[in-house]
Amino acid sequence: MKKPMNKMAFLTFLAALSVPALAAAEIPADIDTDGDGVLTIDEVQASFPEVTSDGFSAMDLNADGVLDEDEVTAAQEAGLMPPTES
Repeated sequence: MKKPMNKMAFLTFLAALSVPALAAAEIPADIDTDGDGVLTIDEVQASFPEVTSDGFSAMDLNADGVLDEDEVTAAQEAGLMPPTES
């Protein structure tokens, strides 16, 4: 069962639309500890303990349980995740 899109997720989605595709953040290896190219909630919280499960869900625009490069960029642009160094 899908949850209805909340206000934070909607604002994050709008921010994602405003970010050019070439501006996608590369996910740093020190955060992506298993090297699979996406971030789990555990990987995000290990680097950014202030990120809650609700905050992670708001960043996970396609609700697949992980953040890809585009979602990381959108989250950073929306101020939901601090910038990372690649």
